[in-house]
Amino acid sequence: MSRSSAPVTQAVILAGGQATRLRPYTDTRPKAMVEVDGRAIIDYQLEWLAGHGVEHVVVSCGYLADVLRDHLGARTEGPATTLLVEDEPLGRGGALRFAASGLRDPEAPYFALNGDIITWFPLDAFTTYHRGQGGLATLALAQYRTTYGIVEVGDTGRIDGFVQSPLLPHWINAGVYLFEPGITELLPAKGDHESSTFPALAAEGRLFGYRIEGFWRGVDTVKDVKEATEQVRALTGAAGGAPAG
Repeated sequence: MSRSSAPVTQAVILAGGQATRLRPYTDTRPKAMVEVDGRAIIDYQLEWLAGHGVEHVVVSCGYLADVLRDHLGARTEGPATTLLVEDEPLGRGGALRFAASGLRDPEAPYFALNGDIITWFPLDAFTTYHRGQGGLATLALAQYRTTYGIVEVGDTGRIDGFVQSPLLPHWINAGVYLFEPGITELLPAKGDHESSTFPALAAEGRLFGYRIEGFWRGVDTVKDVKEATEQVRALTGAAGGAPAG
């Protein structure tokens, strides 16, 4: 099987950061281990990746790394994991580059995930799109849902109704990427890839976006934990199984 058609079997997850906006949940655990409907965020991610053929995941962590190490070591299912601990905060771009150093095959493409999202969409379709574009990196894009209620008002000023937290006609970085191996050396050793590497790739026409249609939810605040729990519970049902995708 050629490299261009081989399945993507490796990934990295960024699980660092102290996540102060998620306290008290993160007083005793890193952000990726905050529980949503009784399960750690990273467990949802590992299960999803394993269901799409990912065999090895490198997890980059700093804050409360021992807690995450014990959790990953106790897992009996899903992909094999390697935990790399940052000696100092590297920023998201630096953490991506650091995590990529632990991949089993540095010459193969890899998925990358932020450690504070829960999502389900078909990674095979994502991969096919990425390869069809021929870029160096593809970002999954989620449709933006405002946290504010929207007032429906006519030209005369009469209010017709209200819509709570609707989806808006804008797309945001969903924190899921597919990278060709050549991107690793372009990531900053320390700093944010979104203000350095990504703008440079966009200017060169080597960065693409894939609009996802499946479930996506960021978990960044205490309020997000409650809302994400309700959404995940509604999707998975009493059985607790992940939806298809």
